[in-house]
Amino acid sequence: MRPHSNRFIASTFSTLLTLSLSVAAADQPAPPPAGYKLLYEQKCDLAAALKDFVFTDPKAWRFSPDDRAPALELFQQSDYNPASRSPFNIALVADKVFGEFILEADLLSTKEPYPHQDMCLFFGAQDPAHFYYVHMAVAADPHAHNVFIVNNAPRLAIAKETTKGITWGLNQWHRVKLERKLGDSSIKVYFDDMTRPIMIAADKTFGAGYIGVGSFDDIGKVKNIRIQGPTMETKKTEFFSRPKPAR
Repeated sequence: MRPHSNRFIASTFSTLLTLSLSVAAADQPAPPPAGYKLLYEQKCDLAAALKDFVFTDPKAWRFSPDDRAPALELFQQSDYNPASRSPFNIALVADKVFGEFILEADLLSTKEPYPHQDMCLFFGAQDPAHFYYVHMAVAADPHAHNVFIVNNAPRLAIAKETTKGITWGLNQWHRVKLERKLGDSSIKVYFDDMTRPIMIAADKTFGAGYIGVGSFDDIGKVKNIRIQGPTMETKKTEFFSRPKPAR
């Protein structure tokens, strides 16, 4: 074998090894920022994960034991009527109150694509009439694809910057991230690309509160929930319903 062939093989092997290590590193969760730590993690790979949440309607959620991607599934519309126009399908992490945080999760929509096809992230929740939520939809309009506040009144869009929408597809997993800082009241939302936010907002109406996932009025799945932040308070969630224990 000629010397230059050996050099080519060695160079190719080195390139492949670098790419392999890069892919492996990309699959690992990002380390927390300075002063942050992992406060909560739920992979949603066991039916017992349902016990971690309170729901607007526990009967609308179930464990989906997919061999390739087990998850919690919102499989039907919740039997729930909010006092003001706001999402119907909410699952909040129970008994944990977060102030400043980074929330990451994998979300999948099982709804046939249409302009308002959505999944949502909830945060700063004080009670059923006071909270923020991120509505990620295919097409943006005054009632879709924005950061909203529900303050004892119909939801109000508060984002300063948004994109024209995102593509959920059907039965396709997507990585989302929500960053909330209390110091400057900033809110940033990321979808698949963790380097460029799809929404930016700022609001200080609500401070620390409960965090959750769901949809306005669609269906979908969630897994690999991670919440990082400086601190977390343990406080019993007195609203919404908990799933009944299996007999």
